[in-house]
Amino acid sequence: MLQICHMHSSSLGSPPNLIRIDTGAAPMRILVVEDQTDLAAQIVKRVDRAGYSVDAVGTLSDARALIETQPYSIALLDRRLPDGDGLSLVSWIQAKRPGSRILMMTALDTLDDRIEGLDAGADDYLVKPFSLDELMARIRAISRRSEEVRSPLIAVGSLSFDLESRTALVEGRAILLHRRERALLEALVRRAERVVRRDTLICEIYSADEEIQPQALTILVSRLRARLDEESAGVEIHTTRGVGYMIAKRLS
Repeated sequence: MLQICHMHSSSLGSPPNLIRIDTGAAPMRILVVEDQTDLAAQIVKRVDRAGYSVDAVGTLSDARALIETQPYSIALLDRRLPDGDGLSLVSWIQAKRPGSRILMMTALDTLDDRIEGLDAGADDYLVKPFSLDELMARIRAISRRSEEVRSPLIAVGSLSFDLESRTALVEGRAILLHRRERALLEALVRRAERVVRRDTLICEIYSADEEIQPQALTILVSRLRARLDEESAGVEIHTTRGVGYMIAKRLS
C-alpha cells in the first residue's frame, strides 16, 4: 500500500467526557476555571474560535480532576470559586504539570492582590472586567514564552521522551527501541492523551514513497506495546477502532 498524506484542520475543544481526536498538528490546550457561567461561555467561544483546544470547569475540584488526567498548556484561573481561592491551585498545577502556564483572572484588583498572585507563581494577572481582546493577547504572549522555554522532555507515566536526543527513558534509564518504534512513540507522546489518526502516524513514521503493508502500523503498535510493558513504563497504548491510537498513563 502506497501511503498518501493528507492535511487536516486542527481539532477544537470537546467536553471532558469525550475523546479528543488529534488531526495532525496538536493545538495548544487551555483550561478555563471560572464559576460565572456567562463569562466562562464567552471565554470558551473566543478561545475556541482562535483555534485552541479548550475545556471549562467552575470549581477547584473539577479543575484538579481534569489536570490529573490530561495536560494543559495554559490554565485561566478565577480566584473566588465556590470551593476555595483559585490561587491555591497554582502551586499544585506547577507540581503536577511543570510546563503549564497560569493566568489569573479576577476581580481582586489591589496592588497587593496582584503581587500575591504573581509571587504565588502565576505568569500573568488580569483584572475583571476585562476585554476578550486583551485576554487573547495575553494568551498569545504566554504561548510565545512557553515556546521559548519548552522542556525537551515529555513525561507520561514512568516514561520520558527526550525530543532533542530522541531517546526514550523509564525512570531515567534509556530503553532500546528500533527506529520505527521510536518514531511511533515520539508521534504518540507529542500528543499524549489524545487519539492520533492512523494516517497521521503513517505519514510521520514512513517515508512518502515507501510501500506499506496494510497491517504494518498495527504490527508496529503491538511491538511497541510489548516493549513498553517489558520496561514497566507505566503507560498504555489505547486503540480507537477505525480511527487511531492514544498513549496515556496506566491507571492501574
